[in-house]
Amino acid sequence: MAKIKAKEAHDVSCQSTTKPESLKNQHKKKKKKKKLFWKKKNKQVEKKAQRESKPAGELPPKTPQEFSSNWKALQELLKKKEANLNCTVTALDTSSKKKHTTKAAGIVLRMPNGTKKSLTFQSAEMAKKNHVEGFVQQSVTKPEKPLHGKRLPQAWEDGKKCKGGLGRGSAEQKERNFKHKKRKTEEQVEPKPEDIWFDDVDPDDIEAALGPEAARLARKKMGIQDKQPQQPAEQTLVKEKAFEGLTKAVAMDCEMVGVGPTGEDSIVARVSIVNLFGKCIYDKYVKPTEEVTDYRTAVSGIRPENLRTGENFKVVQKEVADILRGRILAGHALHNDLKVLFLDHPKKKIRDTQKYKPFKQQVKSGRPSLKLLCEKLLNVKVQTLEHSSIQDAQAAMRLYTLVKKQWEASLKVKRKEKKD
Repeated sequence: MAKIKAKEAHDVSCQSTTKPESLKNQHKKKKKKKKLFWKKKNKQVEKKAQRESKPAGELPPKTPQEFSSNWKALQELLKKKEANLNCTVTALDTSSKKKHTTKAAGIVLRMPNGTKKSLTFQSAEMAKKNHVEGFVQQSVTKPEKPLHGKRLPQAWEDGKKCKGGLGRGSAEQKERNFKHKKRKTEEQVEPKPEDIWFDDVDPDDIEAALGPEAARLARKKMGIQDKQPQQPAEQTLVKEKAFEGLTKAVAMDCEMVGVGPTGEDSIVARVSIVNLFGKCIYDKYVKPTEEVTDYRTAVSGIRPENLRTGENFKVVQKEVADILRGRILAGHALHNDLKVLFLDHPKKKIRDTQKYKPFKQQVKSGRPSLKLLCEKLLNVKVQTLEHSSIQDAQAAMRLYTLVKKQWEASLKVKRKEKKD
């Protein structure tokens, strides 16, 4: 029993010591909460004061009352404006020499925040009159050119003598001069070098979009030589007063038409051969061996009437083979032409402009078209509308003669390397 009593006494003493400690902690927490609360309260009060101190922006009317007050004010303004216009018209009719000045109509609009805003308006006629008067005053104070052989002050004095001021004719002339000056300022200004900022754009595209002057400046900025005007194809591709017979090198081109159900298969319809100087030595239409399903006139230029009077295919094949035998054959994509003629030619005698590597590098294309090669290297446009086999053969021959020495020298080097 004594032990149990001792334990109870010990528990009671422990509880008495822990209670005051927990009360102290509670008081501290309450104080901290109060401090935080008042800090937040002070911040909120400060923010509210800042908002109220800032000037309130003018907002549009929201309530029906605000709208109605503004509407009434506008109605009053319109009435005043009509009255002012009537006064000015009557005054102008009665006395043209006197100057009439009208006060600008005013209106006060109530804004939602309680502030008032005043607006002033001026009639269109008065604004125009003031503008003309201001212009006349400027022209008088700053004379630039003599008027009808006299200086402006002298002309002004003469005008005063007749009708007591500037006449109607002089005022009209001033207005005309003003319009002329305005028109001059609206004229297009030539593009300056600083205006051209296309760094990686092809000058030809710039020429198509902005014009030749912009393209010239772009080429100058990029360090590219300016394009020369394009010459006619006949002058560039054919040599005048040259030999018209067979030469050691010839160029050939064929035009084809479509056969078969879809017209995708091709047969020869025209064969043209030119000599080294671009002179045509052979040009014949060929009768079709199959039914033609697509004449491809937009590209080939072949029409049904051309083939009706054409030569037999075997005759053309034999004549072409005789011309090509032992000669250098130039052309563009020659494998297609030889295929439709069912002919073969020694590889060492073929000069295909589509496969010549220096041409590919110059125009930056793996399979350059004849049109692209002529435009870039010869500055000549071919195949613009319907194709002509004669012109295509002449273009291929001109491209070959352009680099004939280098082409033949490179082939000789290759043959030597193969022998070694």
